Amino acid sequence: MKKYLYIFKSELMTNLQYTFDILVGFISYIIMIFIFLNLWKYIYSDPSEVIKGYTMNQMIWYVIVTEILWMSLGGRKLCKKICSDVRSGNISYNITKPYNYVEYSLFSHLGITTLKFVLITILGIILGLLFLHTFPNHTFLSVLGVLVSCFFATIINILLIVSIGLISFFIEDANPFYWLYSKLILVVGTIFPVEFFPQILQPIIKYSPIYVVSYGPAKLFVDFSTEKFIEIIVIQIIYLGIGFIIAHLFYKKGVKKLNVNGG
Repeated sequence: MKKYLYIFKSELMTNLQYTFDILVGFISYIIMIFIFLNLWKYIYSDPSEVIKGYTMNQMIWYVIVTEILWMSLGGRKLCKKICSDVRSGNISYNITKPYNYVEYSLFSHLGITTLKFVLITILGIILGLLFLHTFPNHTFLSVLGVLVSCFFATIINILLIVSIGLISFFIEDANPFYWLYSKLILVVGTIFPVEFFPQILQPIIKYSPIYVVSYGPAKLFVDFSTEKFIEIIVIQIIYLGIGFIIAHLFYKKGVKKLNVNGG
């Protein structure tokens, strides 16, 4: 475990040197929040109106949190790197190293994501307070619960993207699969909460990754409850296990295929 924590720390320290560049990249986040702010202000004719259990302020905070999770992830870069490692054969060098490629990818990318998450969270809270002048009611424990849920959501997301990237062992390019995954998360989990979808689709979404990587943490932030926290954390733990199994299975099968074909 120490070697993976060292990988995480090294990646974090390296990216600290480029903090300004990261902040410049958040301009798109500001534009996105501004667009959704005006969109929901238009939809809610009255700020006190409740639609599908959400007030206007809750909806905007929901989008702020889901965008924080998604934009701090940098999933496309991770998927491209893994696809490139597989296609170029660089991954064969990692096989002989004293660490597992899946864990290496997880902790390395977590180092990048952690810095982005902290910076964009500060920015998101500032924007929310400037635009809405209100903040969801929270206690120390509820904030801690939200952060734990965000941490699990990030790890699950990274593991799923690693799994997608490792599909490159079996097909020419896995990037189209990431494109589909990212658009699904964006449309279904980021822009709208589960409650906004037809009743027939809600159970499907609830048992999908969308529920744990996007909806769950944002829901806890805008309307925290102990029951909802336990429900989301339990499902996240299950998906953590599923993510690890799938990623390691793809990697093991891929390495076996690589060895059979002569490296």
